[in-house]
Parts: sequence; C-alpha cells; structure tokens
Amino acid sequence: MIPVTEFRQFSEQQPAFRVLKPWWDVFTDYLSVVMLMIGVFGCTLQVMQGKIICLPRVQPIHNVSAYNGSNSNMPLTTPKPITPGTVEMKGLKTDLDLQQYSFINQMCYERALHWYAKYFPYLVLIHTLIFMLCSNFWFKFPGSSSKIEHFISILGKCFDSPWTTRALCKVSGEEPEEKDNRKNNLNKPNIIQSTLESPLVKTQSLKSIPEKFIVDKAAAGALDKKEGEQAKALFEKVKKFRIHVEEGDLLYVMYVRQTILKVLKFLFIIGYNSALVSEVRFTVECNVDIQDMTGYNHFSCNHTMAHLFSKLSFCYLCFVGVYGLTCLYTLYWLFYRSLKEYSFEYVRLETGINDIPDVKNDFAFMFHMIDQYDPLYSKRFAVFLSEASENKLKQLNLNNEWTAEKLRQRLITNASNRLELQLFMLSGLPDTIFEITELQSLKLEIINNVMIPATIAQLDNLQELSLCQCSAKIHSAALAFLKENLKILRVKFDDIRELPPWMYGLRNLEELYLIGSLSPDVSKNITLDSFRELKSLKHLFIKSNLSKIPQGAVDVSAHLQKLCIHNDGSKLVMLNNLKKMVNLTELELIHCDLDHIHHSIFSLLALEELNLKENNLKSIQEIVSFQHLRKLTILKLWYNSITHIPVEIKKLTSLERLYFSHNKIEVLPSQLFLCHKLRYLDLSYNDIRFIPPEIGVMQSLQYFSISCNKVESVPDELYFCKKLITLKIGKNNLCSLSPKIGNLVYLSYLDIKGNHFETLPAELGDCRALKKNGLIVEDILFETLPFDIREQMKSE
Repeated sequence: MIPVTEFRQFSEQQPAFRVLKPWWDVFTDYLSVVMLMIGVFGCTLQVMQGKIICLPRVQPIHNVSAYNGSNSNMPLTTPKPITPGTVEMKGLKTDLDLQQYSFINQMCYERALHWYAKYFPYLVLIHTLIFMLCSNFWFKFPGSSSKIEHFISILGKCFDSPWTTRALCKVSGEEPEEKDNRKNNLNKPNIIQSTLESPLVKTQSLKSIPEKFIVDKAAAGALDKKEGEQAKALFEKVKKFRIHVEEGDLLYVMYVRQTILKVLKFLFIIGYNSALVSEVRFTVECNVDIQDMTGYNHFSCNHTMAHLFSKLSFCYLCFVGVYGLTCLYTLYWLFYRSLKEYSFEYVRLETGINDIPDVKNDFAFMFHMIDQYDPLYSKRFAVFLSEASENKLKQLNLNNEWTAEKLRQRLITNASNRLELQLFMLSGLPDTIFEITELQSLKLEIINNVMIPATIAQLDNLQELSLCQCSAKIHSAALAFLKENLKILRVKFDDIRELPPWMYGLRNLEELYLIGSLSPDVSKNITLDSFRELKSLKHLFIKSNLSKIPQGAVDVSAHLQKLCIHNDGSKLVMLNNLKKMVNLTELELIHCDLDHIHHSIFSLLALEELNLKENNLKSIQEIVSFQHLRKLTILKLWYNSITHIPVEIKKLTSLERLYFSHNKIEVLPSQLFLCHKLRYLDLSYNDIRFIPPEIGVMQSLQYFSISCNKVESVPDELYFCKKLITLKIGKNNLCSLSPKIGNLVYLSYLDIKGNHFETLPAELGDCRALKKNGLIVEDILFETLPFDIREQMKSE
C-alpha cells in the first residue's frame, strides 16, 4: 500500500507558517488528507486485487466447416467418454482455459468498462494533489515565500522579545518588576505556608524565603543591554520590511487567485462526478469480437470494485462539497472585507500606544490572516511599529550605555571656564545626565528629536546650553527652569525652522548665539520672533547670510550691549536699524561685504569697540566721524583692502587698540602716532616701506607689529617706546638690528625672523624679560650672541 507520507512534499510548509493559515485553510487541509486517503486506498485496491471477472453468455460457436465438405469430419471438440463411477458436472460448459479467461477479462476491462469506473481512484488522487498545491502555492512561490519567511521570522522575534512585554507594561503604568513583585506579594502567604509544611526548610527563616524569591523575579524582569540592542535592531528590521511589503499586493493577489482556482476546481469535480457516478456498475455487458480466440462474442462481467468505488465516490463528493463550500466562504471573506488595509485601532485603545500606524497592501493582508490564528500576535507586533515605543527603547539603551560615571569622565572646562559635557550624534538624551548636578554647560551636537525633560531642574548649576543641529522640544516644567537659570544659549541650525520656539521666552538669558545659513529668499525676508521677552539679553551673535539686521535685534536694543554679525561674505545692505541700538558698547560686522563705513555706526555714542573685519573697505575717509565716539577705544579694520590711512585719524585720541593688518597700506602718516593712548598697534601684512620717527612719541605702546611688510630700516625712535612688551618686525627687508633695542627692558616677545641680519647685538642681553622661547629668530643667528647671553635667555 502506498504510504500517505509520500505525498507530503505537495503540501509541506514550514511549521512556523501555520500562523498564516486561518481555520478554513486548516479545515480544508484535513479534508484534503481524507480525500487523499480515499484516492490512495482506491489506487491500492485497483492495483492489488482483480479488476473484473467475465463469463460467456451463450453456447460456444463450434467450427462446422468439417460437416460442409471439409477434409476433416471430426467436430471441434470430441466428447469424452464417461467413466463408470464418476459424477457428471452440470452447468454451462465453456471449454475455456485460464489464459483465455484472463484475456477475456483484460479485453472487457479495456473496452467495456466505463473510463470513470476504471480511473476513479486516480482522478481522486490527482484532484486532491491539485487542491493541496493550490492551498500552499503562495508558501512556495519565490516572490511570496521570501516575504512570508521574513515576516514570520520578524513576527516570532517580536512576539518573544522581552521589550514587547516591557513596553506593554509601561503603557499600563506598571513596570515588569513591579508586576512581578505584586504577584509575589499576592502569592506570599502560599509560599510561606508551603515553606512551613516542607520538612526540609523548617529551620530556615520565614522572612528570608519570600525576599529571595522577589529579588530573583525582579532581576528576571529587567531588560539588559544585549536584549535592548536586539530590540533596537528589530525596530530597524520592521521599518525596512514594512517599506518593502507595503509597496505591492502580491500575497493578496496570489491568495485570491489560488482560492478562485480551488472554487473552479470544486465546481468542475462536482459537475462531472455527479453525472458519471452512475456509471460505476456491478454488472457490465461486454460485447467484443474475439470469437476466433475464444469462440464467444458476448460476455457478462462483474466489476469487483464497483460497489466499493460507488460508496467511495459518494463519500468523495460529500467531502468535495464541504471543501467547495469552505472555499466559497473564503472568497466571501476575501471580497467582503477590505483586506488591503489594517487598522490597529483596537490595539491603540487597549494598550494606550496612540501612535501605532495603520498598514496597507500585503502587510495589512498578513495581519488579517494572523488575526484568524491569534490576535495576540498582531498586538505584540504593533509595539515595534510605534515610534513612541522605539523612543522608549532608545532611551533605555542610552541609559544603559551612558552611565553617570561614564558621563563624568567626559567633563571638560570650556573657554568660559565652565564645567561642560559634550554629547555627539546620540539617538537621544540620556537620563543619567541629570544625575551630574555639578554640570554647568551642556552641548548637544547632531542629536535628532531631543526632548528636554522636567528632570533638567536637577542641574542647579546649569547656565549654558548649546544645540548644534538639534531639533529640541522641551517639557513645560523644564522651560520654567531654563527661564530662571539659563544664561547662555547657542543654536546652530541648517534651517531657520529648526530654531526652538521656546528660546524667545528665556527672560534671564544674557547671551544668544545663532549660527546657520539661510536660503537667498529667506535671507532677504528673515523674520525672527520678537526678542522682547529676553529682558536680560546683553550679547547677540548671528552668523549667517543676512541682507539686513533682523527686527528682533531692535526689540532688545534698550539693554543690548554687544552685537556680532558674521555674514559669510553676503552683503549686508540695510543698517539703519543700528541707530536704535544706542546702548551698544561692542559692534562686530564681519565678512559683510561693506565697501564703506556706514553712517549709522557714528550714532552709537556708547560704542567702545568696533570690528569691521573681512569686508571690502578700500577707503576710510569717514574715519573722521569717529571723533564723536568719545568712548571708542578699540578699532579693528583688518582684513580689508585699505590703501592709505587718512591724516584725520589723529582726532581719535581715545583709541587704545588699532588693527590695520592684512590691508594694502603703503605709507604711514605721521599723524597716526599722535594717538598717544595707543597701547596696541598692528600693521602687519601690508606694503609699508618706511616707519616715521614720530613713532617715538607713543609712550604707552606695548604691542607693535609690522611684520610681513617691506620695511628696510627701523628708526631709533622706536626704542623710546620703553613699555613695549611685544615687538614683531619679522619678514621684512631689515639688514641690522640697532643696539638700542636694549632700552626695551620690558620686552618679552621679539619676532625678527625672515630678515637679512648677519649678527645680533649683544645689547639683547639687557632685555631681561626676553627669553629663548620669546625670541623668534633663525637658530644660526641666535648662535651669534655671546655665550653668556644665550645661557641667560635659556634660563627660566
């Protein structure tokens, strides 16, 4: 007999695929097994037992040619003499031997028996195998089986993941550890009772047993670092798989088509079987022309399997009918419900995770199929579709990775002499940060979707916050804390929409730094929300590509003391708003493509420092207007294209620091040295050839740099400036250094490298503050100094 297991390959699928088999598929699978057994049973009987038994129906037709004049006068058969004592057998004598009967049976089976009666078990077997193939084809087809295998793999991991249980417990407001402890407390009396009844633990303390039990359970409920990383990887897999599967509806189409094929097959089987089942008869009349072989033409045959096949066919039709009705129900389910869309509404209501998205196409269809198996799978899978759940997991992983001790090791002291913690490209903000109460400055770089929680209020010493390409949201309690405590805020952005809206309410903020590029259209019409709530703002720094000073800066003009605009080469056209900032003490307009000094600057009577670095200034005739700025002490006109210094500069008698480096100045007017309060004068990187002797009147000069020019000689009057601490005359055309340099007793830094000196004067030894590390000169020239002077300079 043929074992049914031989046909397993036609319907075999991975055991895990059972979650995608609803009850009707399971039911039809069982029906297919029964029908397969009917077919196998019929085929086995057909092969192992006789098929048909035939007997002649009339007297044999003898050969009578001998009586009609043939050479032989004897009949075809000669009667045998009856031996005395024998009993004569009665009945129809056929005079046929066994081989003739076998021949007759075979001929009648092939020609007289209806084909349905002959091939019924084979038909059952074939139809059943087709049903099995149709039911499981979508599990075998490469385009669909790969999606199913991947989905089942992810589904199993999501179902078994410890994070799933933890997330569902979190939304219910109960931690897994708390749940375990609550269960333990409920079971505590039973544990104690069973412990007391056990003779092995009578001597053990009643108190210690349940405590140990609780600790073990709590430890088991915790999510360790490895499990957290696995859950994190699972979130990424789910995202990619969802994008891939939601693109098409291959699985749905294949399932519908195979169901339709089964229905058509059912109708076909019912149709022809109902018409032909009556052809399975027990008695068959056989008329075949084989008289030359057997002497008979008409036979009466008995189909030995007819009765059994008739019963089997009726049973088979019943099973096919039930199978077909089940397939019709499947079609109704497929077309009545919208299976290309799946809503997790019930999961959202039950779990409280409100951001679980609905899905579509094949992803939705697979969830509909899983719900027929067990809706719990969809509920646990939905946890990994929730962004809120993913964020909680990331937070947990962050807390595990970035412990408070690890964060303390990264603390540094920044330029503002504050204790700073810098975090770069993390997935979020670790909660452990708020355990470092000594933190004064927090810098966050390239961290997406930062949520500043209320626990930031634990950082009592926090005064400075930096957000570099971070879109930060804030809790209301955290905002109230920052309003009172935050002094410095730095925001670096790629889009002006990334500016946090809550920054406009920081009433105690003193310094605000905004850094980021704007599109050309936005830069012309930039609109910052009003800074009026920033009652304490004193320093505003904007590094961008503005075309005008934003109105927000004017809103704080009453108390703004320092304004810095670094424009990255874009032309700053509208400067009229500067007139309203009457309390400015420092103004920096850097790289703003200014070709002249704007008249609005001369209205800033409180101005103490002006920096016009990296502009396009060529002439500064407007400098005479600076005489009205009585408090101006620092003027920086460096990195421009200035060709000459007007003689009116002598009127700027309050100047203490003057920067003219990196210009194209060729001649120094003697009136420049009438600014007798100058302590710092930088003329480096120009085309100056001559230093006027009037420089000697600058008795307050402490820093003088004229390096990288074309100076051929230094006047002796320079050495009358006895307060000089730093002198830079390197990279010029000097041939000798005057011995009068010894008059500069406070000199501690001297740069003379890059000239044409042959020797150095021994009077350098009189500069007692000058050491070897403060003398910038070629080594070979340094060796020309006397030995004792060299040793003096080398000594600390």
